[in-house]
Amino acid sequence: MLRYIVYSIVPLLVLLATASLACIVGYLVLQNVETDFSLSKIITKSTQLFLVLSIFPAMAYLKFNKADLGFAARPLFLKQLLLGFGLGLITLMPVFIVQYALGINVIDEAHTWTAGLVAKKMLIALSVGLLVSMIEEPIFRGILFAGLKKKLPVTAAILFSSAYYAALHFLDSQTEIPAQQVQVLSGFTLLGEAFANLLNPEILSAFLALLMVGIFLGILRAQVKESLGLCIGCHTCWVWQIKMSKSVFNTDFSSDYIYLVSSYDGVIGPLVTGWLSLAIIGYFIYKKPWVKLHKVLL
Repeated sequence: MLRYIVYSIVPLLVLLATASLACIVGYLVLQNVETDFSLSKIITKSTQLFLVLSIFPAMAYLKFNKADLGFAARPLFLKQLLLGFGLGLITLMPVFIVQYALGINVIDEAHTWTAGLVAKKMLIALSVGLLVSMIEEPIFRGILFAGLKKKLPVTAAILFSSAYYAALHFLDSQTEIPAQQVQVLSGFTLLGEAFANLLNPEILSAFLALLMVGIFLGILRAQVKESLGLCIGCHTCWVWQIKMSKSVFNTDFSSDYIYLVSSYDGVIGPLVTGWLSLAIIGYFIYKKPWVKLHKVLL
């Protein structure tokens, strides 16, 4: 158990190091560059950039190649993207159907939809989804999962990587510091507030949903060799659907069933947690007989 704790803390130390560096970068940027970005935004984006860049020294240290991170050869990777996108559609679309049926989501009638506007919205949402997944999946289901799996059992690697994935979404500070008032330690003040936000009980519903999202993707990564393309495709489709839902629907916070979603984005919440839990349970129930048959045949 002590070994599990020690190895699970290493990603936290990396996160603290990259975030601390981002705090310094944020201060230097605001001191030397005119920008409309707030200190908090600069720190957030810089941390993401440094986390992505940290993949390369981590790969060198762990002696990993692209296959170890889950990247398949290009033809298979592209095929996985499409298959993963289809999986994302199957696994999240029922959530939107239920939300609409229960009156949680109501159509936004303020828009006058045209074919051109629909195409534009879909393309923008798809681009955002692909960008988000191409950043997050190599970090969480790539280097983090592979690194943890090298030292810990697969189940522990999935759980720890999923917990980090969920937590990172809530490392946020609402404090805005005017550029002229930014000091060397200002970024670290915001960083402390961001970590303190993880103790906010209001995020629990959304945190559990994102934890389940991470577990679902982690299982997908663990069950199929070199399957990061599947994870990226699935994640892309989920983000695409959420962005499109926000364009088409409004959330009715007076609905009797509003407890099924969180205020984080009006989508994730207990409904997503329950649905993905059922999907995971169903997968292993379906898989078990085939595993037994395979062992018998061998």
